[in-house]
Amino acid sequence: MVSCVDDERLDFQDGDLVVFSEVQGMTELNDGKPRTVMCAGPFSFCIEDTSNFGTYTKGGIVTQVKERKILKFKSLRDSIREPGNFPLSDCSKFTRPPLLHFAFIALDKFRKEFGRFPGVACGLDAQRFVEFTASINEATIDYKIEDELDENLLRLFASGSKAVLNPMATMFGGIVSQEAVKACSGKFHPLYRFFYFDSSESLPTHQLDPKDLKPLNSRYDAQISVFGSKLQKKLRDANVFVVGSGALGCEFLKNLALMGVSCSRKGKITITDDDVIEKSNLSRQFLFRDWNIGHPKSTVAATAASAINSCLHIDALQNRACLETEHVFHDAFWEILDVVINALDNVNARMYMDMRCLYFQKPLLESGTLGTKCNTQVVIPHLTENYGTSRDPPEKQAPMCTVHSFPHNIDHCLTWARSEFEGLLEKTPKEVNSFLSNPAQYAASMKKAGDAQARELLEHVCECLEKECCGTFDDCITWARLKYDI
Repeated sequence: MVSCVDDERLDFQDGDLVVFSEVQGMTELNDGKPRTVMCAGPFSFCIEDTSNFGTYTKGGIVTQVKERKILKFKSLRDSIREPGNFPLSDCSKFTRPPLLHFAFIALDKFRKEFGRFPGVACGLDAQRFVEFTASINEATIDYKIEDELDENLLRLFASGSKAVLNPMATMFGGIVSQEAVKACSGKFHPLYRFFYFDSSESLPTHQLDPKDLKPLNSRYDAQISVFGSKLQKKLRDANVFVVGSGALGCEFLKNLALMGVSCSRKGKITITDDDVIEKSNLSRQFLFRDWNIGHPKSTVAATAASAINSCLHIDALQNRACLETEHVFHDAFWEILDVVINALDNVNARMYMDMRCLYFQKPLLESGTLGTKCNTQVVIPHLTENYGTSRDPPEKQAPMCTVHSFPHNIDHCLTWARSEFEGLLEKTPKEVNSFLSNPAQYAASMKKAGDAQARELLEHVCECLEKECCGTFDDCITWARLKYDI
């Protein structure tokens, strides 16, 4: 058995390949040969029999290696007829993917025969759809569903088959984007054949009045055909608090705008973020453009969301949600909220928001991302556990916002120190030299830059030339010592 030092959680799975290096004593492991692992726990794993190897002394580094794998795909026609094993999106719905596979085949058959989608809440169309699905299942030999088909699910499938819902489109868009990256890079394992996802638990638990599902000739008719006009009115009148307008905040605002949330006079979205837009944000925070660099994130994000939906009622603030701003986010502010959405990047801020939601008994949508990984948690008062009752594993990477605002471990401090070092001894001197070499050209470039960015750069230049100008080596020593004391 191999155990990791400092209780570092492993990301290995059974069957993964690893190589060892710098092992002392049991040097046979340093041969560079890939070895198969079997997970024994979150911090340990087992390998082959090593009883004939030398006695282990100490040390060693284990590195996961990827084995090249060639995948072969059938034609679409053959894959539909013989889909094989389905990847699971929810282990509690083990038999759901085969049923959805037949349902989509039945939907194609329905459209070919009638030239349209099944009608919304149309009992006759739903019954025809169920019969089509049953006949397709009966005609299947190797992949036939032996259990009784879930007719209620099939009727819901038929009723909502025409609707294009923004949250579902967003999720599948993300999956397709990931698959495109896999195909272009030749790295990571692609989804094999068919992948089906459903969120039937999000549908109304009771049968809606057909009148409530009738279209209103609005951009939200697809949502109304599934959830009803009464729920759409609740969305329009909702008071929502979005904390953070970075990558997650941009995604949330886009979705809220497209869904028609807070688009009436009664409803309002309040978004707050004390950060400004940097160039590095543009690759993942899609509501921002290069001409927005230096501007407040919340203000720009709110403006972009309003461009998506002109009826959106949104208020952008530049306050950090914390103990010091409770005079801004006071009791009266919290009392009228319907839901809180966290788009934060550090644990301390999440814990504070969780505490406030717990105190005021407000629903909370908690989420987070790190690279290609993500998590979501829906917190409902008196129904689910809150965010603070569980602990996340230690962060292996530190987002820059966390480094600058809440550096709470040694890695954060080292990253912060390097950032400060580059700012003091590389970036600022470069700006000063650029100004001294051609003041007129530098002034022109500052006029083109954003106000906040230009002001920050000019302040650094003025501070370096006026307050911190070093004429001798002794002046440099004094400057460094003063910086150290600060």
